[in-house]
Amino acid sequence: MNPSLKKQLLKTFIQMLADLENKKEIESFMVDFFDEQEIEKYIKRIATSYWLKKGRDEENIKRNLMATSEEITEARKSLSKAGIKLAIKKMEAEEWANVWAEKIKGIAKK
Repeated sequence: MNPSLKKQLLKTFIQMLADLENKKEIESFMVDFFDEQEIEKYIKRIATSYWLKKGRDEENIKRNLMATSEEITEARKSLSKAGIKLAIKKMEAEEWANVWAEKIKGIAKK
């Protein structure tokens, strides 16, 4: 692909993603655009990075995500990349929000 065309198409693709308005639209796009193997590949990749960041050991990741040693090595390398750091930070914020939402629900029930 022509490099300048590639750059423009990437910008267009990113803008399209940014224009998706909510999780339902994003999910609809993803399941229609990616095939099952692609979806699994990408969610496994970010989950492996996330679990490594959280301190899970490789055997646990292999067993639960069916990740290979090579996938774990690549995920470990990706932890230094700014985009992956940002994605994991967003995932951690969502996890933290969910934990506190459950705690607040428990308090509200009393």
